[in-house]
Amino acid sequence: MIEVESLVKNFDEPKVEVLKNLTFSVESGKFVSITGRSGSGKSTLLYLISTLDAPTSGKISLDGRVTTEMSSEEVHRFRNQQMGFVFQFHYLLPELTALENVLMPARKDQSHRKRYERAKMLLSDFGLEGKEERLPKNLSGGEQQRVAIARALIMEPAYVFADEPTGNLDSVSGDVVMKILRRVSSDYGATVIYVTHDPDYAAQAEFEIQLVDGRVVNS
Repeated sequence: MIEVESLVKNFDEPKVEVLKNLTFSVESGKFVSITGRSGSGKSTLLYLISTLDAPTSGKISLDGRVTTEMSSEEVHRFRNQQMGFVFQFHYLLPELTALENVLMPARKDQSHRKRYERAKMLLSDFGLEGKEERLPKNLSGGEQQRVAIARALIMEPAYVFADEPTGNLDSVSGDVVMKILRRVSSDYGATVIYVTHDPDYAAQAEFEIQLVDGRVVNS
């Protein structure tokens, strides 16, 4: 479970209060959207929950562990083992094949050999069987994003965070990516939290966190 309590995030120069006293919780295994207008704090909230940024004040707990009380080493380990990330741009390494890109997170703890078959299974599940040895430049934009999702799942994370995962795709590829993310929650049991500005994609969520001027108005 994710628990957010009295969360505040300020940025300086000039000083702006981006998130204002947010409190909510999310049950494990849910498919969750974060929505709101540009500048409402959507991506900021995602980065705070996922430990990619630190709050100004307040508390975030993941499965009972308060992230702001962890050491940097503990956060790094927790992030690598329990979290997967998908962004608007796939950030695949151009010199590595699709399969090698998927296995990159597993190289950090030297588990890439034992996860080799899982990597192939993920690519197959996402419609990329036979394309494991292709470089990113030889894949379509939608296929590259599917590789990125497979990479996010290679460590069998409890949480998957996606920041505008369809923002750089056409509508057909975007629909495919959203279906895959929904499967990540339903079939793999991960808690998936995604930022989107698309009302149709937001409506697919089981739970919506709607932000207006840095405050939660619907959750």
